Amino acid sequence: MKKAQNQKDGEDMHTHDTILRTRYGETDQMGIIYHPNYYIYFEMGRTEFLREATGMSYKEMEEAGVMLPLSETHCKYRSPAVYDDELVVRTSIKGITVARITFTYKLLRNADGVILAEGETMHAFTNLQGRPINLKKTNIVLYEMFNSMVDAD
Repeated sequence: MKKAQNQKDGEDMHTHDTILRTRYGETDQMGIIYHPNYYIYFEMGRTEFLREATGMSYKEMEEAGVMLPLSETHCKYRSPAVYDDELVVRTSIKGITVARITFTYKLLRNADGVILAEGETMHAFTNLQGRPINLKKTNIVLYEMFNSMVDAD
């Protein structure tokens, strides 16, 4: 897995590309990537997006007392990925409130740019005990950082 070297012209600077290659063990009997793996790819994209955008890892954010449990998820499958495809997970923030954040994902085949899947995940902001927090009150710097990266589309 690696970050894409360059954004394409006209692309939002608040979008992060994570490049990965599918593995044989991720395929199903039909030779295509088994559908739950797309959510793993989304998680990989989100984790690298957060590292790049905030300068801290997901683990460091959790150690600072901010957890992001999943509250909703959605994926629309458009075209299958197969073994050894190089994929791009394009991640951005769709929206944020003081209580939750929504990420969007586009999964593309790197060789031809075909969109394989599109998805969203919504996460609550909680403390280490799993209780909801107001991120703006708890960590204003992180809240403002996320808020400044909301995709305008």
